[in-house]
Parts: sequence; C-alpha cells; structure tokens
Amino acid sequence: MIRVMVAEDHTIVREGIKTLLGMCQDLQVVGEAGNGEQLLECLRRTPCDVVLLDISMPGVNGLEAIPRIRALADSPAILVLSMHDEAQMAARALKVGAAGYATKDSEPALLITAIRKVAAGGRYIDPALADRMVFEVGLTDSRPLHAQLSEREFSVFERLVRGEGVNEIAQHLAVSNKTVSTHKARLMQKLGMTSLADMVRYAIDHKLM
Repeated sequence: MIRVMVAEDHTIVREGIKTLLGMCQDLQVVGEAGNGEQLLECLRRTPCDVVLLDISMPGVNGLEAIPRIRALADSPAILVLSMHDEAQMAARALKVGAAGYATKDSEPALLITAIRKVAAGGRYIDPALADRMVFEVGLTDSRPLHAQLSEREFSVFERLVRGEGVNEIAQHLAVSNKTVSTHKARLMQKLGMTSLADMVRYAIDHKLM
C-alpha cells in the first residue's frame, strides 16, 4: 500500500484528489494539509511514502517546503502538483529535491502513474513539459530572465507579486527585513525592473501566479 499525504490549499481540489486516489486499491491517503506549516507538522506525526505537494500554498510554499521535507528522517518522495506548466518552475522543484512534477490539468491516470513511479524510487515529469525542459532550461539564449534568480530570490519574488510586504516576507522566511530588501533589490536588478507592477505583469505573462 502506498501511503500518500495531500498538501493543497484549495479544499475542492484536495477533496477531488482524495476521491481519485480512493478509487485505487494500492493507494491510501493518510493525511492532508492546507499550507506548508500544517504539512510539516503532519509529516512529523504521520509517516507516508509520497507527498503530493501544491507548489503555490500560503505560508511556507511548495518550493520552500521541499528542502524541509527532504531534511526529515525517512523523508517521503515528493511529487509536485502545480498549475504552472512552466519548464523553469519544474526544473527548480526538481533541483531542490522533488522526485516528480505534474500539472493540475494532467489526465487523472497520469497522476496515478506519477504517484506509483515516485513511490518506487523513480522520477516523473509531466510529458507535456519534458521536451520543453530539455530545450528551454539548458539553453541560455532562450531561458527566461527569472532563471537567473537564486532560490531565495525567486521565493521573495513569488511573495512580492502575491502582495506580501517586506516585513511579512521576513517573518515567513525567518530572516531580517534588511536581507529581504537586499534580495528584492538584486532580483529587480536581474529582471531589469523598477516597480512591483512590472514584476506582477512579468509573473502573469510567464504563468508564475
């Protein structure tokens, strides 16, 4: 039996996933969480084989949660489930420790296949993304600007475009306001932007929010 923890902040989506997995005799949902903090707390109490992880949760988001999950004793395999069909986002998730990346518009059968594959120690990439990852992520001339951002800069960028202020970001990431401001200045310089409106527009254009 493959034990699955579902981390997704939208209740309807979470219930749909639980219903889907409940139809498979070899899969069992052993816990659920609506944000990153809840997920980490659940994982400390409830062992599982696979975490199905939404990348855009409030609080500790998916990308930030992945290294923390990997640091746990007997850490489960992490399958990211995202609304972003963006090669760069998938590459970031895999780089920080996810075993797989599926998108929310995947066929249900593909999601089941992905869970079984990562539970067995394999890797899974959404087929629609696999080719694009090969061609986009490794080629410097076609890489988007945000590919230059460090993991922490990207995390600050994501939070800024979602409307969080410097103080709030500092609190969530457990760093000083000054550190967040430094990351903000660097990422804006790398993106060639001068305002939050520019960043929000960029995030929308690149399906990052």
